[in-house]
Amino acid sequence: MARRSRRNHSPAFKAKVALAAVKGEHTLAELAEQFDVHPNQIQDWKKQLLNKAEHVFGASLLAAADHEQVQQKLHAKIGQLTMEKDFLATALGSGR
Repeated sequence: MARRSRRNHSPAFKAKVALAAVKGEHTLAELAEQFDVHPNQIQDWKKQLLNKAEHVFGASLLAAADHEQVQQKLHAKIGQLTMEKDFLATALGSGR
């Protein structure tokens, strides 16, 4: 049996295969034959899907929290720069 060259599957293909495995309508052997992928690979993709599924729905919450922190830092920096500008404007304006 000739060895097959290494293949790179797209994330969409991996998700499709993993979802089919999660559904459980077919055995891993049947899915492996249908999608031309080794059963162990399907099992790995299924585990990855199940382990990372919570991040799909929680990602927006994390992004919103990070966005809020960045926004607060930027507002603080704007306030600091405004105060420095006003101080320098009054100091340089009265000296001339």
